[in-house]
Amino acid sequence: MRNSRALAVAGAAVAVLGVAAPAAVADSGRVPNPSNIVALPSVIARGGQLTITVDGCPNGGTATSNAFQRTNLTPVNGANNTSKGTATVDDDARAGSYDITVHCSGRSLTRPAAFTVIGGVRGGIGGSSTSGATPTDMAIGGALVAAAVAGGGVFWMRRRAEKRI
Repeated sequence: MRNSRALAVAGAAVAVLGVAAPAAVADSGRVPNPSNIVALPSVIARGGQLTITVDGCPNGGTATSNAFQRTNLTPVNGANNTSKGTATVDDDARAGSYDITVHCSGRSLTRPAAFTVIGGVRGGIGGSSTSGATPTDMAIGGALVAAAVAGGGVFWMRRRAEKRI
């Protein structure tokens, strides 16, 4: 009983492969369409590097977006019909989602909202900048620290007095 099931499954698998093989051979003569545009990382800061991978682009091509300059795509060795490129996001790109358009072998494909640019962080001088803490904020913080030190001192002095009794 088990042998007949295994034989039936193997026969079905061979039949499926036999039907699919002529279609695969017939498809190899035409130029593939670009497909499956992948941008990594999908969320990036201004000035960051974005890796773009495209299937169906065997001879390379270009990628364009409003967030970066035209980038060349080169074929990936060992990967069937795949091309890859690295783009640098403009320093003045606005935060938001961006499309990528790929041109390969005379054909184009656009992936809407392929990646998102996030706003940069303001680092460096911290609280001493004019957009950071105001003099009032600094005074309030200093008063809270002074109150904590005074309260700790009173607690410690009371505790010492209790030990003498």
